[in-house]
Amino acid sequence: MSIELRHLRCFLAVAEESSVTRAAARLGLTQPSVSRALAALELHLAVRLVDRSTHHLELTAEGRAFRDKAAVAVTAFDEALDAGRLPHRPLRLGHAWSALGPYTTPLLRRWRSEHPDTALELLRIDDRTAGLARGEVDAAVLRGPVDTPGLATELLFTEPRIAAVPSDGPLAARASLALADLAACPLVLNTVSGLTTLDLWPPEIRPTATVTVANTDDWLTAIAAGRGVGASVASTAQMHAHRGVTYRPLSDAPHAPVFLAWRSTSPHPAVRQLVALARAVARTG
Repeated sequence: MSIELRHLRCFLAVAEESSVTRAAARLGLTQPSVSRALAALELHLAVRLVDRSTHHLELTAEGRAFRDKAAVAVTAFDEALDAGRLPHRPLRLGHAWSALGPYTTPLLRRWRSEHPDTALELLRIDDRTAGLARGEVDAAVLRGPVDTPGLATELLFTEPRIAAVPSDGPLAARASLALADLAACPLVLNTVSGLTTLDLWPPEIRPTATVTVANTDDWLTAIAAGRGVGASVASTAQMHAHRGVTYRPLSDAPHAPVFLAWRSTSPHPAVRQLVALARAVARTG
């Protein structure tokens, strides 16, 4: 059986809706036709893409990997058929939680002034590549190592790390903290879009307990509730103030690199202008 674009669209709809029924309604198809398309795709790939054993459909590890490839393929196809519209559609800039920190507003203002014919849309997407690998955005602000194939990057700046602790806890009274100060507490980790991992700590002082969350909002809530402590970057403190969370400098943690990333193949025509402006804003403020 040959695989067509409709198979990919059905799979992506199921992946986003976590439901064959909702995916079918969204696509204007019958539920059996979507199920058949998904089954045909799995048969062709010889892997199971969707775990049907739970109440809500979930992607398997193979499904998550294939989702990113399928999304890029569908986006590239749609853009190829509508190439005349591409220079005029908005330039979508993704970020996972803090965009460019203090440089975000200057970038948006300068872009509007210098490139009035192309709107710049800032989109928060809770994903390691902020939607870039899946084709949801044209460029993305990424922190930490960028090892996703097919992406080009530009290092904009580095920023210091900070600790995030409960405001009513003893660590909040300190002017600054070290990695060892956090190691005795459960560590709250955003495993979907966050930057921090246990590898930030030397093995001899690595935290032994973790609390995992899926986005920045839940990360803040967990810390404010006293479930643990966290580590992030300075932009998080500037962009995500929370009455129950106190931010303190981490004196012995390495700075984190901040990249602008884009797809190396078929980039939006305005990506190069965005790279140049982001670089200039990061240098001059």
